[in-house]
Amino acid sequence: MSVIITGKSANEVWEKATNQLLNEKATLNGRSGEVYELLHTFISIEDPKQKWIYNRIPPMSLGFALAELVWIMNGEDDAKVINFWNPRLKKYAGNNESYYGAYGKRIRSHFGFDQMEKAYQTLQTIPESRQVVIQIYDTKTDFPTENGKPRNEDIPCNICSLLKIRNNKLEWSQIMRSNDVLLGLPYNFIQFTGLQEIIAGWLEIQLGTYNHYSDSLHLYQRDADKIGISKENEIVNTDSLALRKGDSEKIFKEMYDRMVQLSNLKISGKDIYSLAQLNSEYTPYNNMMIIIAAYVARKMKMDELVSELIQQCSNKLYKQMWDRWLYK
Repeated sequence: MSVIITGKSANEVWEKATNQLLNEKATLNGRSGEVYELLHTFISIEDPKQKWIYNRIPPMSLGFALAELVWIMNGEDDAKVINFWNPRLKKYAGNNESYYGAYGKRIRSHFGFDQMEKAYQTLQTIPESRQVVIQIYDTKTDFPTENGKPRNEDIPCNICSLLKIRNNKLEWSQIMRSNDVLLGLPYNFIQFTGLQEIIAGWLEIQLGTYNHYSDSLHLYQRDADKIGISKENEIVNTDSLALRKGDSEKIFKEMYDRMVQLSNLKISGKDIYSLAQLNSEYTPYNNMMIIIAAYVARKMKMDELVSELIQQCSNKLYKQMWDRWLYK
């Protein structure tokens, strides 16, 4: 039986999906214990710009989510850099120099060409096209071995993205084979509504809906007591990631270059502050860089610098999410 969940924001649909999962019986035995599961779950978000799940308990890591989007946009698979913003990542994806299933690498170079570039070119030339598919899962390298064992700890959960322009808006469908509602789904929303917003900016069109199909939406029973939903007032995201393509690619490269420098454990507070100052003409990207750098200052226990940087951020949603994460 299929499940359909709709709402205006990611926060709304995540809350609905979580409540529905918690009402299920844990009947499936997964690799790490019993699992609550909803099969064939379709989730639709009316306004993908409202991509943030701000009422999750435990709170999302805002710094990691933004850093990961930059990492993906640059087509990276380097583990050392992204692990700096999420040291627990290697527990789930393997302790290696690079991540086997890194979405950015899969999208931008793994198949021998840049799929984002091709998607942009196709939709710019033929807006009505129904043939734009960004592939992530590679059957040649990702399919289980003959005895059914995974080939790697980091097999992509995302299969592909389907892009279509209708009514001069970019519609996005994301297909997933497996989806953890606590650990994965909140960040998947950021990853792919982020890409949707970026490509819509390249095409200079509006956002359509974001549609997320999970063939197995689940929650491990061991995590059931950890997950919760706080009663927060609605928090609206006012920052837009839409830029023209040249400006977009340039600023994401600049941000990743700064992330590489920030991931140096010997970095000084002065350098963190300097790297946080993107000083571009695009306030949403300045805010992103501030939060990414503030995470590093927090990691280095430079509390005064953290406060100084957060005060510079003009995105009220980021500030509230940061406070919830900081004082969790």
